[in-house]
Amino acid sequence: MQKLRWGVLSTAKIGREKVIPALQKSAHNQVLAICSRTEQSARATADSLGIERAYGSYEELLADPDIDAIYNPLPNHLHVEWSIKALQAGKHVLCEKPLGLNTADAQRLVDAARAYPQLKAMEAFMYRFHPQWQLAKQLIDEGRIGKLHAVHSHFSYNNRDADNIRNKVDMGGGALLDIGCYSISLSRWLFNEEPMQVLGQVTPMPGEEVDCLTSAIMEFSAGSASFTAATKIEPVQYVEAIGDEGSLYLERPFYNDSQEPVQRIRITRNRVAEIIEVPDHNHYGAMGDAFALSIFNNMQTPTPLTDAIANMRVIDAIFASAAQRQWIKL
Repeated sequence: MQKLRWGVLSTAKIGREKVIPALQKSAHNQVLAICSRTEQSARATADSLGIERAYGSYEELLADPDIDAIYNPLPNHLHVEWSIKALQAGKHVLCEKPLGLNTADAQRLVDAARAYPQLKAMEAFMYRFHPQWQLAKQLIDEGRIGKLHAVHSHFSYNNRDADNIRNKVDMGGGALLDIGCYSISLSRWLFNEEPMQVLGQVTPMPGEEVDCLTSAIMEFSAGSASFTAATKIEPVQYVEAIGDEGSLYLERPFYNDSQEPVQRIRITRNRVAEIIEVPDHNHYGAMGDAFALSIFNNMQTPTPLTDAIANMRVIDAIFASAAQRQWIKL
């Protein structure tokens, strides 16, 4: 079976614990190399994960002629710079979300990618590749809950580590960029359109330089989507989509923290609930396979970079709305 040979740009936690193991178990991917700022660190991680090659600099990894694609899990402020360098080195790119710090930053990568039409580049929103989301999207599109009018979502965790990159403003930390981006992405996806205007609120937390509790409302032609994203409160996640004939609820839309073998979709119509069980599946591996097949079959990536730019525009607008305390039109 054809395999896409990956190089991983850094030993970031999400790569070590989530993406690399998933790619190694997937059908169309092989993790060939990893790098760090020191060869010792790269070698230790490579040995622990069974990766053949380890490099002591990002440049060395990009220069490896056997690597087909780069996975970029670097801090947000390095996404654009090193993804562009990967393209310049002739590598396909899967870059962690968000694509950049803001729309202008992300646009630099989109512009650079146009110069390399033979290469694929994609933002790594893994949730869309999980079977529960594939089915949820299908049910909503088919009218199982009638016409969609409202989406409510929540995503939070409690990170008190001052040294963590998610708590550093110069590295692109904060709730909205890290996890609020999921709620924006899924709302746009479910409504099948872009919001017309947004209203955002950032609740200040003493001693914190990043946004730790951000909420927003997005107005669409058929209704609205609202969410809260927070990095300093109890971990909670859910998504509810409400139509004129029913509602759809996902209890674990972003990750299966309970490690149960199934995920559950609850459909409620006329106050009668139906539970649909979907076998749990590694969405990181599914994303890797989908990306690999788009390369092998010379097809558009499952989520084009235009989607990433559209998501960034909403993020920028929510920040602007919170600062100006008013609705911002898009």
